[in-house]
Amino acid sequence: MNMNESLSHSPFSRLLAERYSCRAFLPGAVPRETIAAVLRTAQRTASWCNSQPWHVVVTSGEATERFRHAILEHARSGAPAAPDFAWPREYRGEYLARRRECGFQLYEAVGVRRGDREAGERQRLENFRLFGAPHVAIVTTDEAL
Repeated sequence: MNMNESLSHSPFSRLLAERYSCRAFLPGAVPRETIAAVLRTAQRTASWCNSQPWHVVVTSGEATERFRHAILEHARSGAPAAPDFAWPREYRGEYLARRRECGFQLYEAVGVRRGDREAGERQRLENFRLFGAPHVAIVTTDEAL
């Protein structure tokens, strides 16, 4: 078996093949033990000097609803966005084409017709409704790191 065949059957390749962008979640809570197991696994992620410089807060229930409400109201307020990481300055060429195609496919999949700005805005706000997720994981780190 050559290197490419070996890689194509690796657990990493299978994991990437199963990846998808979820646009809706079941309302039921994820068992606490499952969340803890995911976080234990994530602790093995590589970091600079193995410092693991992050903190994770996982919300559920009313805490998730309060967070969802706060960010949705902020998004609706028209306040200027202030992301922690700068958005791309611009998409050009093939990158713009990929972005557009992805957007068209996403909106089509959720029933938003091209040009329907009202439906498009409702779908945009789903990002701030967290697509109905029952939990939120907030990852923070020291600004210097």
